[in-house]
Amino acid sequence: MPFEPKNILVTGATSEGIGKALALALLDLPSQPNVIITGRRQEKLDEICKGNSRLHGRRLDQTAPRADLQKWTQHLLSDFPDIDMVVLNAGIQHNMDFLEAESIDFEALETEIYTNYTSLLILSSAFLPHFLKMAESGKQVPRLATVTSGLSVIPKADTANYCATKAAVHSLTLSMRARVAPKGVKIIEIVPPLVESQLHDHQGNTPKLSKFWLPLKDFTAQVMEGLKAEKDVVAPGNSAERYEAHEASKHDKVVA
Repeated sequence: MPFEPKNILVTGATSEGIGKALALALLDLPSQPNVIITGRRQEKLDEICKGNSRLHGRRLDQTAPRADLQKWTQHLLSDFPDIDMVVLNAGIQHNMDFLEAESIDFEALETEIYTNYTSLLILSSAFLPHFLKMAESGKQVPRLATVTSGLSVIPKADTANYCATKAAVHSLTLSMRARVAPKGVKIIEIVPPLVESQLHDHQGNTPKLSKFWLPLKDFTAQVMEGLKAEKDVVAPGNSAERYEAHEASKHDKVVA
C-alpha cells in the first residue's frame, strides 16, 4: 500500500526541533491526515495547533508512571480510534563527564533513561495491540516509528547515557520488527544525525554545534522521502554511512 496514513501521533513536538518539523510535514501529505502532537505544555500545544482543524494537541509527560502512560494511550485511542501511525520522538539529552564521576547527576540520568527508553517501551506496547488488530483487517498498514540517533551507532563520551538509551531503542526496534512485521505492522527506525534543534540549548552547546548540524529543513525533507519510499530505516545525513557500516548487517540476525 502507498504511504497514506490518516491519523498520526507524533510525541515530543512542542520545541523547535525534529518532532514539530515532522508533524507539520506529515500534515501536508496528500492523504490529508489528522496529526496529534504531544508535549508537556498545553499552552504551547494550543499555540501550534491554532487555526488548523487537522492538528490536535494532547498533553503528555513521558516521565509519568507506567499506569498513567497506559491510561493516556487508552484515552487517546478512544478519541482517535483510527490512529494508524505513531512516531515516538520525545527525548532529552544530558551531559556527563567520567573524569568528574563524583559529580554525576544520577537523578537526571535516570530521568533520561525513563524518558528516552522506558516510556517509549511502555507506549509501544500500549499501541501494538491496536495496530495488530488493524493489520488483521488488511485495509491499512499501521506504522510505528522510533527515533534513535546516529549516536546509538558511534557514541559520544560526554553524552554517554543518552547514547546508551538510543542504542537500547535501536535494539528494541529490531526486536519489535522481527516479531510484528510478519503480522503486517510496519516498524520504522528514524536515525537522526546531529540536527538543528532546541535539544542542545540547555547544555549551552548550540553555538558550537550549529557549525556542524544538519539543517532541520534538510533533515525533515530526507525523512519524508524515506517514509514515502517505505524504508524500514531512515537515516538522513551522515547517519546513513554510519548505519550502513556498523548496523545494517544486524537486521537478518535478530531471533524472532
